[in-house]
Amino acid sequence: MALIVDDLPAAIRQAKKELRAALPNYREVFAEVEKSIIEAAKRVAAQRERGEDVIPEIQFADIAAGRVSDAQIALVKSSGACVIRQVFPRDQVQGWDEEIARYVERNHLDKRLENRAEDKYFGQLASSKPQIYGVYWSRPQVMARQSEPLTAARVFLNKLWRNESEGRVHFDPENVPVYADRLRRRPPGSASLGLSAHCDGGSVERWIEGNFRKVYRHVFSGNWREYDAFDAAFRPDVEEIASPAVCSMFRTFQGWTALTPQGPGDGTLQLVPIANSMVYILLRALQDDIADDDLCGAMPGRALSIKPEYHAPLFEALSSIPKMQAGDTVFWHSDVIHAVEDEHKGAGYSNVMYIASAPACAKNDAYLKRQLPSFLKGESPPDFPADHFEVDFQGRATADDLTAMGKSQLGFAL
Repeated sequence: MALIVDDLPAAIRQAKKELRAALPNYREVFAEVEKSIIEAAKRVAAQRERGEDVIPEIQFADIAAGRVSDAQIALVKSSGACVIRQVFPRDQVQGWDEEIARYVERNHLDKRLENRAEDKYFGQLASSKPQIYGVYWSRPQVMARQSEPLTAARVFLNKLWRNESEGRVHFDPENVPVYADRLRRRPPGSASLGLSAHCDGGSVERWIEGNFRKVYRHVFSGNWREYDAFDAAFRPDVEEIASPAVCSMFRTFQGWTALTPQGPGDGTLQLVPIANSMVYILLRALQDDIADDDLCGAMPGRALSIKPEYHAPLFEALSSIPKMQAGDTVFWHSDVIHAVEDEHKGAGYSNVMYIASAPACAKNDAYLKRQLPSFLKGESPPDFPADHFEVDFQGRATADDLTAMGKSQLGFAL
C-alpha cells in the first residue's frame, strides 16, 4: 500500500514531537553519533588519499566458488557497498551495448524523449539531469536480469542480510524477483548531468511512517550502536508515498552493471561507503536548529537529499567508485548515500544497466503482479513515469526470450 499524508507539515511536527519525547536526550545521542560519523568519514578520506580502495571489491569467481572470506563480507557490511568484478564476459557485454544502441536508434527513442512524462523524483537535487533512458525491456536488459551469474551474485548479496529476526522470516534470499529499471547512456563531454548526494527508498516516510520507525527502532530509542543496517525486520512492511520513480519494492541493494569501461572522472557513481550513515541523517533532523515542520529539506515523493548545510561530515567520505570494466557490477545498500559526478570528462560512452538485488517477499510479490503486464505490453513499469515508449518498439524482449528462471523472476507463476 502507498502512504497517504493529507497535511505533511502537521505530520512532521507530530512525528518530531513523538520522537523527541521518546528520546529526551536526543541532543546528547546525536553528539555521540556525529563524533562517530566524523571519525568514519575521516578514515574513508584518508584511505582514498592514500590510493586505497574505499569500496570493497569481490571477484565473481569467488562468489561462484563459495570462497568469499569473512573479512571481505565484513568490509561489505561496514561500507554498505561492493564492486563485483567480471560477472559477465566483456565480449558478451560489448555485444549487449551495441544491441541496445541499435534498439534505441532503430526505434527513434531520441524523438520520443521530447514528449516524455516529467520525472520529478530528482527535481529537488542541485544536480538532477542524469542521462537516463526510460527503456526497460530491451533484450539485453532482460537477458542480464535472468542470467545465472547475476542471479548468483544477487543471492549472495541477499544472504548478507538477516532475513529472520523479531520472531519472523522476512524474505527468501534464494529467490530473486526482477525489478525492471532503466538504462544510462552518457556521452563523453556531458556536463551538469549528474545527481547530487541522496538516498532512495523513502524520504519523509523514514520519520513519519510506523514501520520505518520500527526499522530504525534502535536509533530512535537512543541505542544506536545496536542498529544493524542489514537486519531486514520491518523493511518489507514499510509504506512509501507513491510517486514516479519511487521504488515500491524492497531492495537489499541498488545496483548497476557496466556496459562500457568507466571510472572516476567519467561521470560515474559516487558513494558514501558508511553503512550506518542513516543513523546520522535520522537524528540530525531532530536537532533544535531544524524547524519543527522540516526534516532537513526532505520532500515527499522525492529522493532524500543530503545537503552540505545539514550533513557536512558525510561529504568528506563521498568517493567515486573505482575503474569499472564492461561486465563488472556495483551494488550499494538501499540506505547508502550516492551521487553521480556532474561532468563526464572521459573519451567514451559511460553506459550502465540499472539492475538491483531484491528478495522474494509479500511486498515484492505484490509489485511483480503489477509489473508483469508492463512487460507483456512493453509499457513502463508501475514505479516509473508512464512514457510507455517501448509498446511498439521493434526488437523488444518477449516471453519467448525468457528462461524458466526468467519467467519465475518476473512473476509468471504468481
